[in-house]
Amino acid sequence: MIINTLAFISLSVLFPSMFYVNSFVIAIVASIVLSALNFLVKPILHILSLPITLITFGLFSFVINGMMLKLTSVIVGEQNFAFSSLGAAIFISLLLSMINSIVINKHMDRY
Repeated sequence: MIINTLAFISLSVLFPSMFYVNSFVIAIVASIVLSALNFLVKPILHILSLPITLITFGLFSFVINGMMLKLTSVIVGEQNFAFSSLGAAIFISLLLSMINSIVINKHMDRY
């Protein structure tokens, strides 16, 4: 959750025309909402989209991740946490996945 919060702030600074976060508190709230959506909604979407995910060799999962971010922006409020388009949300979700993978791999290397 801390990683997502810091990633939200960083990515909104790096890509201001694609992604907007109003404040650090909003980034924390968005991280909590995204975690809850990933726990509750994302498994259902993965099951429902299994045929198209298989046809696209798993690439449709990037679209699902982007949809989770767009849903997060709707719940948090698009005046506080917004994406310019679904494509921007997919791009940011791809970067977020890369950041999480790097941080988790670096953390696991210590043990």
